[in-house]
Amino acid sequence: MSTIGTFAGSGAEAGSAMSGRAYFRARSARLLDWAVAFWVFTGFVVFVEPSPYELSFLMVLPVAVAAGLNLYRSTLGLLGIILAFTPFALIAVFQVRYNTITQALIFTLVTIFLMLTSYISANYVAEKTVSRMRLIMTAYTAAAVIAALLGTFAYLGVMPAADLFLRYGRAKATFNDPNVYGPFLILPAMYALQRVLLGAQLKTMLMSGGIYLVLFIGVFVSFSRAAWGHFAASSLIVLMLVFLLEASAREKVRIILLSLAGFMLLLVALAGLLSIPAVADLFATRFASQNYDSGETGRFGRQGYAFELALANPLGLGPGEFNNLRITELPHNVYVTVLHSYGWGGGFVFYVLILATLWKGLEAAVRPSPYRLLAIPLLATFSMVMVESIIIDSDHWRHIFLLIGLIWGLSSAMARDPRRGVPRSEALI
Repeated sequence: MSTIGTFAGSGAEAGSAMSGRAYFRARSARLLDWAVAFWVFTGFVVFVEPSPYELSFLMVLPVAVAAGLNLYRSTLGLLGIILAFTPFALIAVFQVRYNTITQALIFTLVTIFLMLTSYISANYVAEKTVSRMRLIMTAYTAAAVIAALLGTFAYLGVMPAADLFLRYGRAKATFNDPNVYGPFLILPAMYALQRVLLGAQLKTMLMSGGIYLVLFIGVFVSFSRAAWGHFAASSLIVLMLVFLLEASAREKVRIILLSLAGFMLLLVALAGLLSIPAVADLFATRFASQNYDSGETGRFGRQGYAFELALANPLGLGPGEFNNLRITELPHNVYVTVLHSYGWGGGFVFYVLILATLWKGLEAAVRPSPYRLLAIPLLATFSMVMVESIIIDSDHWRHIFLLIGLIWGLSSAMARDPRRGVPRSEALI
């Protein structure tokens, strides 16, 4: 058996009872799909903590229990990581000196809760992989396109109450920060790019190209340099992996031509945006070196000081403590921040989570299987967002934990499926 059980109990029952339970589970399974789609869709509304994303996940859990969601042995490693992380993180809560224990506890519980969403989504995807990945990415794409349109229209000033969706003159849409809004848009853009490169129907390619362009513009108007680099690098990874691992000789020629045409189209779109004086001025400002990047209290100076603090406090400082000390700005490096917030133990377990997920994602993307085309955009996005995390605090980015869950779910499915491939129409979502 590849499962370790389900959320629902089991037992021998009479025929009518079994029929009733089977009917109830079937209806619950359909409801679970709707609940998961709604949960993923709410990921673009992040004004407060807990956000609608966390609250809607509370609806997913009881439905998953009713549907008898399988828990797989191959995802036990992820559960073990969460269980190992929790005591270290809770100990660090009581190290706070400036924030209240209540504030620190809420922050830490949100982190643990987000990790739990990874575990549930991993098992959800492992059970019916292709159909559930398609459902999740449809909901995610809808959310990302809405966020991108809100951000773009608000930045261009062509919608009412535009200032609600801007911060420091940059698009943030329904997020608290442009630096979170931009990266959120990238995963569905990578799936759209893959459909453009390998799609068999012109309608699919044109629609996917339109989605990619909308999300590209959405990322651009965030004016997040890290998101710009993340988008470009992830696109290049998808392009190279599809070209080298999936494309036939004829498709490789098409990919080269499409890449050249697409690059020119993006340049035209960029030139159109830069023809607007306000856009050009902000672009020049953001592209130049920023004052807060250098110096003792600049981004990189803060990171050095933050690392020294981390080494001196093995139990951690507690969530939110760093900016109450000598430097009021955050370190903007998640690999240091987790040592402050969760102690050495919690930080080490967090590193294990990232490395294990990268390994599973790489294996799923390069090994021939029915799930490789599902894995390539996930690897491209996750690897680059973790590189981006060197210069930003991302331990509460909801979509990162969704990425983790999807990668573990694909890895679980791949371990139980000996096939080396499936028809392109089934694998390309």
